[in-house]
Amino acid sequence: MTDVQYPIFGTCQCGGVRYQLLSPPIKVMACHCKECQKLSTSAFSLTALVSADSVVFEGELKQWERLAESGNKNYAKFCPICGNRIYHFNPDQPAVIKLKAANLSDTRILQPEAHIWVSQKQDWFHIPDGVPQYDKQP
Repeated sequence: MTDVQYPIFGTCQCGGVRYQLLSPPIKVMACHCKECQKLSTSAFSLTALVSADSVVFEGELKQWERLAESGNKNYAKFCPICGNRIYHFNPDQPAVIKLKAANLSDTRILQPEAHIWVSQKQDWFHIPDGVPQYDKQP
């Protein structure tokens, strides 16, 4: 994606939270776990792994926390007005965040490089040929 211009701007549904992605993601993944299906109300959730210092946020964010099956801490930041998830993170790994980047102004960067938790994917969804897939977390 050589024609993508950074920063790319993102916003929650109500506009109360805004952000700028300053540089390309480290990796983009589609997660098919049941929790991500609940989050996205779809077959999977798109996540852009980004360097924490490559994103600038504006607006109030609330936090929600849960433990993943692996025992990792899965914390989420979301808009307290519209409820849109903005990103997930593990406080034990603060250098990387998991941006829920479908709300970016330019979504061409959201081409999954891997599909994870395919052991829980919807039967009707077919992963494109040649894209790596993992039964659980790689």
